Amino acid sequence: MNHKKIKKSSFLRLIGLSSFQVLTMFRRGLFYTYLSIYLRDFLRLSVTETTLYATLPMIMSVLFQNFVWGPLSDKYQRRRTFIIIGEILAGIGTITVWFIHHPQSNYRIAGYIIIIGLTFIEIFWSMSNIAWSALISDLYPSIERSKMMGKLTSIGGLGRIVGITLGGLLYDNGFGFRDGYLFIIASFVMFISTLPMLLTPEGGIEYLNNSTIGESEDKDIIEKNKPKFNHKNVFIIFIVAMVFINFGRNSISIPYSQYLTLKSGFFVDSIILSFIVNTRSFAVIIIGFTAGFLSRKMGHAKTLALGVILAIMSLIITATAKTLLMIFIGSFLIGASEVIIYASSYAIASILIPEHYRGKLFGAYNATFFLSWGLACTAISGPIIDFMISFGTSEINAYKSAFFVGALLSSSGLVIFIVSELKLWKKKRKKK
Repeated sequence: MNHKKIKKSSFLRLIGLSSFQVLTMFRRGLFYTYLSIYLRDFLRLSVTETTLYATLPMIMSVLFQNFVWGPLSDKYQRRRTFIIIGEILAGIGTITVWFIHHPQSNYRIAGYIIIIGLTFIEIFWSMSNIAWSALISDLYPSIERSKMMGKLTSIGGLGRIVGITLGGLLYDNGFGFRDGYLFIIASFVMFISTLPMLLTPEGGIEYLNNSTIGESEDKDIIEKNKPKFNHKNVFIIFIVAMVFINFGRNSISIPYSQYLTLKSGFFVDSIILSFIVNTRSFAVIIIGFTAGFLSRKMGHAKTLALGVILAIMSLIITATAKTLLMIFIGSFLIGASEVIIYASSYAIASILIPEHYRGKLFGAYNATFFLSWGLACTAISGPIIDFMISFGTSEINAYKSAFFVGALLSSSGLVIFIVSELKLWKKKRKKK
């Protein structure tokens, strides 16, 4: 009877986590795929200015994850509660931003209202983000985490496909941001995404101590790491490598849609753009279910290296593409590399971080992803593109140059990671 209860509890937990991930990815695909186009083409902001809608919120996210929500999550060990509160407050904030931005006749001011509004919203969203990272580590033993993150990312890809497709149809037919349709739908999805979380446990150390899942493994880890952080130097080097890897591959995340819609380039409409971006989502779905298998067979480190190599290839292929077929191939590789990097790097981080510091140190790990989606665009790709255009370079070549710089940065991160792994391997060999 007890075994049946555990099995039912595990099933409900998976349903809750999966449903939440689907709704989250649906909302992100629906809203963010077309926001940079709206800011650039309709509100007439520069490329660098359009990147601010990600940069400023992500800076706020990192600050609050590391210095507010992370420490509070560690103190109170209330992961699910933080997720639910964060989503509700962010939903209220999103609809408020539209109400303030809509009456503005000055499009430039309207654009900055969106950017500033999203920055404040991220204060609350970051509460959900840090709690989600810690919750997965609370609920699953280390051997399961890579597989679970790959599975959840893959399942979330289904939501992303639906979101991108619906967003493209609405945006292309005049039901986009200006009249609030995408704001309202995104806000509504945030509210209902809290419902699946009611099927999941609260998480925290108390759950770890009482859980029968991975009992011997996780309790051994707890006792061994309790109160020391034994892998501090390894973790720091790992974070540095992830900064270069993620800043490189994500430095084109915002200019990507603009690049594909250039009149001097492929000049795709919102529907074709949704097909291209959904190819990335299909890759996430397909490869996501194999991420755990790859980690088990190759090890987390080799799997991460494979993901980075695929990311570098995707940037080079997209920059040199002459046909839409190559763009679709590049998009598929972007998705494949994304899920492999995310699942394998999360597994490595979860092993290095003691459970007593998950809230705080997962904030540092998350920062390498969150900042790369905005700051890398504002500090790297945006200025490169604007600078080259101002000096007479064609728009298409300016964007391509940013893609090559991104590939170079990710390559640097891969080198740092490989060197650190080789040093660690030599130390382990000497001990033997």
